[in-house]
Amino acid sequence: MSKNRPHARRAARSRAFQVLYSLQFSPSTTLGDVRTAFLEMPDPTDADMDENAETREEKLYGFAWELVEGVWSNVKNLDSVIERFSQNWRVDRLGKIELTLLRLAVFEMLYRADVPPKVAINEAVELAKIYGNEKDASYVNGVLSTIAKKLEGAKNETESENA
Repeated sequence: MSKNRPHARRAARSRAFQVLYSLQFSPSTTLGDVRTAFLEMPDPTDADMDENAETREEKLYGFAWELVEGVWSNVKNLDSVIERFSQNWRVDRLGKIELTLLRLAVFEMLYRADVPPKVAINEAVELAKIYGNEKDASYVNGVLSTIAKKLEGAKNETESENA
């Protein structure tokens, strides 16, 4: 991988963000529709690659697809968590950029044991700087930090009960 290409997971998160963000404007009702939106989303990181069936299949089942499918499949639970910690902001009042980034990061914190909460938070903040602004980044950081602290507290409580 060259120094000019973004880290693979950040690129995957960016692609997942773009797909999930676009789905807010034309909602998909089936996973098949989501898969179609995912495959049809232009990917600027592909400019130097020959896309063949294997590459296309890898994209479909790679980290970006896991994020898209996971967020789409768990959106109600994710929104419930976000609403609980977004300081009196209902999910339907949040900006689409912030909401999409929060959903992605909360999904990673709740469902991806291979992603430390600090990484999920940092990646969401970095994407907020790219797709939003400093205010968005600050808001996303605040909400996600609060969620991460509550999750860590709940984890520690469970561990002490099981000890």
